[in-house]
Parts: sequence; structure tokens; C-alpha cells
Amino acid sequence: MRLGRTLVVLVLVAIAAIAGYVFVQRSSQPSIGDAVTVYYTKADGETLAPWKVSLGPARDLPSVAFYVATQAVAGPPAEVEAVRFPAGTIVRRVDVSNGTADVDLSQNVASTGGGSFTESGEFKALVWSLTALPGVKAVQVRVEGRKVPTLPGGHLELDEPLNRSSW
Repeated sequence: MRLGRTLVVLVLVAIAAIAGYVFVQRSSQPSIGDAVTVYYTKADGETLAPWKVSLGPARDLPSVAFYVATQAVAGPPAEVEAVRFPAGTIVRRVDVSNGTADVDLSQNVASTGGGSFTESGEFKALVWSLTALPGVKAVQVRVEGRKVPTLPGGHLELDEPLNRSSW
């Protein structure tokens, strides 16, 4: 009889421990709603403008970060005057680890033709968009999977993570 009670108590303690662990894990993950804010840089090259973008069913941070980066690179609707990434630039991959979003862009990003004005506007929008997500403090940019010191114009240093204070 005593062994049976001990076994029941142990099972109840194990269930309580598992339930507590699940609760703590869920409550420690940042909450992402039905929409996210993506930024673009206005045509003046300085002013950031937000726009809300609806999310699909995925709410995990890596999926949302990929979606946000893709939206930032695509830019706002065509009728909106904004600094834009070069045509054909795509987001190849986004990983989030230790507060940094590691964004891998296609080679097309290197064909920007607007000098420091354009480069600054492009990456400012990307960084502000990603750092608007809970838990993301910085953005490391890669081109075709490699860290690059700068783009061919040499206007913006990309070998270290960028954050909002980079502007």
C-alpha cells in the first residue's frame, strides 16, 4: 500500500514539473502578434516610415525574421517613393541567435548604384525592421553566405553586426 502511494506521488510530482517547464518555456518566448512593423527609408534618404505587414500562421522568431527581412528588401508598394534595394536582391537565409539576426542576401545587393545615400537607406530600413522584433538587437549581413567588409562602393561597413545606433 505504501509503495502505491509513493508511486502516485512521484507521478504527480513529475507531471507538475513537466507542466511548470512547459509554462515557463511558453511565457519566456516573445509574443508576436498578427502583424509586424516593417520600415522603409523615404526618398530623402534619412526618414524612416513604418508600415504594418500581416503575418501568416508562423509565429516562431526565425520564420518571422525571414519574412520581415524579405519584406524590408522588397520595400513598400511601388507607388511609394522610397530608397530600394537593387532589383533582384533576395533574402537567401535568416538565422537568429544571441540577439543577432544573421541575414544572407543574394549577390544582386552589390549592384546598388546610389552611393552612400542609397546603401545607408537600404540597410537602415533592414536593420530597423529586424530590430523591431522582440529579442533582436543587431543584424549581421552576409552576401552569398560570406561576410563582406563592404559592398563594392565601400560606403557602409558590413563586417560587424549593425544596430539602430549605426545611424
